[in-house]
Amino acid sequence: MIRWLAALPMLLVALAAPAAAQPVREQHVRMALVAETATPAPGGEVTLAIDATPQPGWHAYWENPGDAGLPARADWTLPPGVTAGPLRYPVPQRLTIAGLMNYVFEGPYALLVTLKLPDAAPGTRLPIALTLDYLVCTDSLCVPEKANLTTELRIGTPGAERRADFDRWRTALPRPLDAAAAFQVEGGRVRIAVPYPADAPLADAYFYPRTQGAIDYAAPQSVSRDGDRIVIETAAKDNPAAIEGMLAIGKQGLDLRAVPGAVPPPAAPQSLWLATLVAFLGAVLGGLILNIMPCVFPILSLKALSLAKANHAEGNPRGEALAYTAGVVLVCLALGAILLAVRAGGASVGWAFQLQDPRVILILLLLVVAIAFNLAGLFEVGAPRFVNRAAAKGAGGAFATGALAAFVATPCAGPFMASALGAALILPWGAAMAVFGGLGLGIALPFLLLGFVPAFRRVLPKPGAWMATLRRILSIPMFLTALALAWVLGKQAGVDGMAIGLGAALLATLGLWWAGRRQLRGVSHAWLPALPLFLAAIAAAAWVHPAPAGAASASVAGAEPFSEARLAELTAQGRPVFAYFTADWCLTCKVNEKGAIETAPVTRALAQGKVAVLVGDWTKGDPALGRFIERHNRAGVPLYLWYKPGEAAPRVLPQILTQQALIDLAKGG
Repeated sequence: MIRWLAALPMLLVALAAPAAAQPVREQHVRMALVAETATPAPGGEVTLAIDATPQPGWHAYWENPGDAGLPARADWTLPPGVTAGPLRYPVPQRLTIAGLMNYVFEGPYALLVTLKLPDAAPGTRLPIALTLDYLVCTDSLCVPEKANLTTELRIGTPGAERRADFDRWRTALPRPLDAAAAFQVEGGRVRIAVPYPADAPLADAYFYPRTQGAIDYAAPQSVSRDGDRIVIETAAKDNPAAIEGMLAIGKQGLDLRAVPGAVPPPAAPQSLWLATLVAFLGAVLGGLILNIMPCVFPILSLKALSLAKANHAEGNPRGEALAYTAGVVLVCLALGAILLAVRAGGASVGWAFQLQDPRVILILLLLVVAIAFNLAGLFEVGAPRFVNRAAAKGAGGAFATGALAAFVATPCAGPFMASALGAALILPWGAAMAVFGGLGLGIALPFLLLGFVPAFRRVLPKPGAWMATLRRILSIPMFLTALALAWVLGKQAGVDGMAIGLGAALLATLGLWWAGRRQLRGVSHAWLPALPLFLAAIAAAAWVHPAPAGAASASVAGAEPFSEARLAELTAQGRPVFAYFTADWCLTCKVNEKGAIETAPVTRALAQGKVAVLVGDWTKGDPALGRFIERHNRAGVPLYLWYKPGEAAPRVLPQILTQQALIDLAKGG
């Protein structure tokens, strides 16, 4: 009632304007109706967006406008067999005028709606019309507006014409809270307890109620942490059967429904530094484990050999260790900063996001091939003089080697790293960067200990002819890494892309071999011939493009591509579900799949237990999968979830799987 009374004077002013002037009046919030694809599949769904842009100084209203204002009202005109779902709103802003709290949109925003389509013949035209009545206001004036919006769909093959826009708009939508919330009204106050990870921050948290009249909108809200929950406390206006709303944390939102229950006052809040410390230590441990991966271990071994030389000759092992550490940590910090910046721009990406681009895979393939052939003894290329001068003291070469080790380590995910990097994505910038620095410190830690602890260096054998043999042996895992990268390139860019990548690798290798031959003859500037050929090989990335999207390949019998709709359908049927998320460039994922998931005993146990298997392929960075992965506090793949009938939340499985663990789960269903 207060809302109507507050808006009534401004509405009367607007309605009193001359009727003849209204048709030519410019709209203060420009609306457009756009479809994610103009050619949806028969019998499927398509998402439409109402793209809204308010003029400066004007605002529109959220689905619950607060103390004043009115929500938008949609009137659809749809063909037979087409049905429209509810409007889905992004996170709004708060605007207080004369003591009244308003939930508004002061900048561009989009409302999304899902249409269910009939199983019509290809080519069938589906005209869509929408009449949208809404209220727009300034701080002192309100005007009712109407938008008549239309678009046309044609049954066919779905395209991706507006994928980037819809990915951005979906990112702004609140995510459903997986667990139940509770509320308690006591002494005119309401406390709402919301399950929330203990190591996640609460930056600018605010509860937007959808339930009318449950709380005093303008009253201050206190938000505090209490273990694995947060507690919102504010003034109550009523004691309803349930409270629905959205918890906004920064620019992200969580949809929740709270039911009556005991909500004790929160204990003292946990310090942010403790959550950061736990994530930092997890990242250090994960980085340490990365050293045993086949793409990192040869590089670490070579630096250990250089320390063995320094231990028995004039050298600076501590300087080399510090330079190597600096290279590793700076690359990890740079990748982390880029990741956070891309996510701040609205993209849904995770760790190793750069590997979702086949051009990056090609560049990485060239580096690994060059390292492998160098270890095999095909060439020895001297660096430019300015690099040699820095490397003469051990610093320049060690720094470059550390940077390379960090870059090639990104496809691997240590078992203890997922939670740490997942926490980094929701921590404040400074704390998140500390976690990424911890990852670099973990990767560099063995070499750092060798450099600063003479006792460790004394364990290393004395330099000798055996070092040349070891180098040849270490080339084998690098060749295997190159083979894996060529396979990933083929998966992402098709056979043509893989052929371009192998041709570029051959071109680069010829250049390096030529330079090595010149060096053996003592020719000055021996490295120069390699430069144009290597640059030409890198330029080949311009001709590599992602292959057309297709269905995710599933090697487990009966497995289906993951979708949240299919997951909800299976859990509603009471079936146990094993959902796993993988990527072709993720080494840990492939080891788990070949060693546990796709083995005959596990496949048989899953079939006998009637376990549904859903596979999420994140190779190309599907934003929908990325958002789902984020909701489980993970920064990337692998992610393994087990949904047991009767349990609301899934069980998050370890990142290192065993056959027996999966068989036991399948038997226990």
